Amino acid sequence: MPELPEVETTRRGIEPWLVGRRIERVLVREPRLRWRVPAGLAGKVTGTRVCSVARRAKYLLIGTDAGTLILHLGMSGSLRILDAATPPLAHDHVDLVLDSGRCLRFNDPRRFGCLLFTAADPSRHRLLANLAVEPLSEAFTGEALWRRARGKRVAVKAFIMDSRTVAGVGNIYASEALFRAGIRPGLAAGRVSRARMDTLVAAIRDVLTEAIGVGGTTLRDYVNPSGMPGYFRQRLFVYERSGKACRRCGTAIRQFTQGARSTYWCPHCQR
Repeated sequence: MPELPEVETTRRGIEPWLVGRRIERVLVREPRLRWRVPAGLAGKVTGTRVCSVARRAKYLLIGTDAGTLILHLGMSGSLRILDAATPPLAHDHVDLVLDSGRCLRFNDPRRFGCLLFTAADPSRHRLLANLAVEPLSEAFTGEALWRRARGKRVAVKAFIMDSRTVAGVGNIYASEALFRAGIRPGLAAGRVSRARMDTLVAAIRDVLTEAIGVGGTTLRDYVNPSGMPGYFRQRLFVYERSGKACRRCGTAIRQFTQGARSTYWCPHCQR
C-alpha cells in the first residue's frame, strides 16, 4: 500500500503539471472504487482551474476554483501524467484532462482507492476531520507523543500507526523507525520513556524524510508519476527481511503478525 512518502512523492510529481491548469474534461471509466466516484463530479470541476495540490496524511487534495478533489491511492493505486490521447490500460479508471493536452490518470487494479469532492473546507470532511498531527510538522514532538501514550497498553507500533495519534505512519515506516529508535514493536506504548519517545519521533522524521528523498519504497506495484519505482527498499533494515542477518548486529530478523499486519524486528537491537 502506498504510504506517506509514496503519496508525497506523487504530490510533488503531479503538482507542476496541474497547478494553474484548467480541467477541460473528466472521464470516469469505472466509478466503483472504495466509495463510488460522485455521479456529478464532471459537472462540478469541468472548466475550473487547479489552484493547489496538497497532502494530508495519505490523502491527496487537489484544490480547484469550485472545491477540492480528495484522492486516496488505496492498496494499489497510482497516478500518471500522460498525453490525453494515450490509450487507457485495463485499470485506468479516471482521467482529469487538462488544457495543456495532458491528463492526470488514476490507475487502481484493486479499486480500494477513492476520488471524492467537497465544496467545503476539506479539513472538515469525514475522511480528514479526525486525523492527528502530521509526522513531519513541528507539532509532532516526543513530549506530545509521551503524554498521549500515558497508561496505554496498546503496542507501540500499533500506537504510532493509529491516525488519531499521528497521521500517515504506515507499516513499513513504523517498523523501520522503531528499529532506528531501538524500541521493540510489541512494547506497550505506556512503557516507553519520555527520552525514548524523543528518539522515536526523530526516527520517524528521519525515515520518512529519507524515503521521500529517494521516491518512496517499491515492494510490488508502486511507481511515481513518471513511472519510476521508489528506491527506499535498498535502505530497509528490518521490513520483509525475516530470517536475514540484521545489517547492524548480524542477529536474524524476526517476523510476527501484529494487528493483521506483518511486523519485523531485531531482538538484539530493539528492547
